[in-house]
Amino acid sequence: MSHRKFEHPRHGSLGFLPRKRANRHRGKVKAFPKDDQTKPCKFTAFMGYKAGMTHIVRDVEKPGSKLHKKETCEAVTIIETPAMVVVGVVAYVKTPRGLRSLNTVWAQHLSEEVRRRFYKNWAKSKKKAFTGYAKQYESDDGRKGIQAQLDKMKKYGTVIRVLAHTQIRKMKGLTQKKAHMMEIQINGGTIAQKVDFAYSFFEKQIPIDAVFQKDEMIDVIGVTKGKGYEGVVTRWGVTRLPRKTHRGLRKVACIGAWHPARVSHCS
Repeated sequence: MSHRKFEHPRHGSLGFLPRKRANRHRGKVKAFPKDDQTKPCKFTAFMGYKAGMTHIVRDVEKPGSKLHKKETCEAVTIIETPAMVVVGVVAYVKTPRGLRSLNTVWAQHLSEEVRRRFYKNWAKSKKKAFTGYAKQYESDDGRKGIQAQLDKMKKYGTVIRVLAHTQIRKMKGLTQKKAHMMEIQINGGTIAQKVDFAYSFFEKQIPIDAVFQKDEMIDVIGVTKGKGYEGVVTRWGVTRLPRKTHRGLRKVACIGAWHPARVSHCS
């Protein structure tokens, strides 16, 4: 390894560990943007489906680079984003061990595609999900109970998120009938304003332009399609060994010194 000398950047990113099959197709948001109560209430996330890829030709704006003010061709991904529907609101309280769910309020009418999410086999089920909960909206006592839950959120809640689902029936290229659900945090305004903001969107659609603006930099979370059972060269990008190497070429040759007798974190 004469070309390496003394130092080298590590192979592969540690941000995708463990490198195994994902538990679900839907990506998981582990951290929402930081809240600023001085700004108006707004949603902070959205869900879409990959439609395909294409390429664009654009001018590079990078002073100091050889490509500055020159055209370059780049691959881009097209994401289809049908409007999402809000069907609930959940409040969290901060504890020494992190956020804990306080309570959840659901909307009165839930479509079939979101109720399918609560059954493993929709065809053989009795299809009674949320039928008892929806009856609370039909009586005065039930509506008072729901209002009491909302007041409890305003009094004790510290983080407010809405429960929204995709309209997967609008995706022509997919045969799946179960909608995907996710929690979307509401930032801006007081807790009472957030609860009222979330409740005002019950059973209403959220378009993508209500969340993100044009030319806005966003974080994208997704799950790859998978490449099957692969070795270290494909998964970690290590160097393929010379042809005459004993016991295999697509392997890691040396991963550290004899002592300390362990693999260092930055190897």
